[in-house]
Amino acid sequence: MTASLPADIADVLAAVLNADSPINAALREQVPHVSVRERCTCGCGTAYFELDTGKVEPAPTAPGTVVAAEAQLVTEAGECPGEVLVFTQNGYLSWLEVCSWSDDIEVTLVAALRWLRTRS
Repeated sequence: MTASLPADIADVLAAVLNADSPINAALREQVPHVSVRERCTCGCGTAYFELDTGKVEPAPTAPGTVVAAEAQLVTEAGECPGEVLVFTQNGYLSWLEVCSWSDDIEVTLVAALRWLRTRS
């Protein structure tokens, strides 16, 4: 967790970026330098970031905007109500998106973290 990020966002980023890959390693190095610029007002938990790119190296992603990391959400009942996506722009953390695929199950950042923790 980092002091510049709310705990819910820092915890979800840690869970989604936990895989051992060069991209995830570089993005984990960026997290301490990220702050939240704006959050979605619908309650889903999507957050848009500010990052001082002069303090970190870009992740080895494709140029432009890409989904650099993702995690499908699976409930305790085995349902898949959505996913969490981590977007980068030119290799730098840009935003965290919480996507819902279901009208029956509310997908929020808190719920996403719970489901991500149960799968590990």
